[in-house]
Amino acid sequence: MMDQRENQAQVGKLLASHTLHSSESLCKLLSYLAHYALEHPGSSPKEYQIATEVFGRPEDFDPHQDAMVRVQIGRLRGKLAEYYSSEGARDPIVVELPKGTYALTFLERLPAAPREQEALPGRPAAGPVHQVPSFFRWIAALLIFSIALAAALAVTIDRLFPRRVAQAHSSLEIPAAPASIRTFWNGFLTGHEPPWVIFSNAAFVGRPDTGMRYYDAKRDVNLITLDHYTGVGEVLAVHSLDTVFRQLQQDLRVKRGSLFSLDDAKNNDLIFLGSPSENLTLLEIPTTKDFSFQRMHCCSREGSIEIVNAHPGSGESKEYRASPSNQPLTEDYAVIALVKGLQGTHSVLILAGTTTIGTQAAVEYVCHQNSLDELLHALGVSSPAELKPFEAVIRAKVVRGVPVSSELVALHKISN
Repeated sequence: MMDQRENQAQVGKLLASHTLHSSESLCKLLSYLAHYALEHPGSSPKEYQIATEVFGRPEDFDPHQDAMVRVQIGRLRGKLAEYYSSEGARDPIVVELPKGTYALTFLERLPAAPREQEALPGRPAAGPVHQVPSFFRWIAALLIFSIALAAALAVTIDRLFPRRVAQAHSSLEIPAAPASIRTFWNGFLTGHEPPWVIFSNAAFVGRPDTGMRYYDAKRDVNLITLDHYTGVGEVLAVHSLDTVFRQLQQDLRVKRGSLFSLDDAKNNDLIFLGSPSENLTLLEIPTTKDFSFQRMHCCSREGSIEIVNAHPGSGESKEYRASPSNQPLTEDYAVIALVKGLQGTHSVLILAGTTTIGTQAAVEYVCHQNSLDELLHALGVSSPAELKPFEAVIRAKVVRGVPVSSELVALHKISN
């Protein structure tokens, strides 16, 4: 029989696990549900209680209008399943959150049944005994029938419409990547593991329906943070990268910035999307030397981000600023930088705008043949071996929130 101390110890193990350590909100929710389950066995907290006592929702919280609790419960349920399928696969106690309830349950994991019967004196050991319930035999038969039916349909369709099937297959063929794409991205194709794409997801406080703002560590100590938002530009940027890497027949792995670790930085090639003001993990790794992101403290641009040029060359500006925040965005700037990783054996590519639209423009710049031709020509690069660390700034023209064109305005080759 399990006791409360064993259950509490299992919850503590969950809270300290790699699966949950990066999500403060889910850890708070798990702690609350565990305490409630141990103090009120057999009962379940109300959605209103969770919203107000865990997530700080106001007293007028309406579950019918705000699905935040249900969303968080679903995330926690998924994390528990992830934990017990990986690092907790051998834990003696399983913590579950059954669907349709907010009551946490603690189940003792049963020991595995012996695979073979013990040998009796004078008799050899029997082989493994498997007794399959009739229900599962019925399911297995149904699956076999379904597979056979699908195969028969496929053969029939192929015979009746051979030309259409062939056309469908040919339309799915991915075109080969142009030479400039292969030259620029070659360094991210030679590792044992696919590169990580780390996209920004800054912490917010507030609610989408009443207003949200960036989390401020000085004044928001007791407020619940929201760390599952990212910009439109980052979303479209990931899609552009995925398209290019499919052309290069290379996989990508995607991770939000708040889950990024130094182990990732040491052992992988990395592609960062978003400026350090939102992708805070950029502050922990080698980053740009000549172009830096700084927050402005003047006039109508108070709080806005600008790119500062530490060593302006001929014809280059000292600062690069997007359209003022009190006007429609028609112009943005972004940094494109290739630098060495922490241990020097891996590459880090930084694609970061002063706004999310600038980030999108930076990614599209390195995913399109024409713009890459311009960049490689400016760098004097004709083969992958010639591509060395560099930092660049592009200016993006924006129309109705969409970057429609970009041009290279500054380029610095960085010595190792």
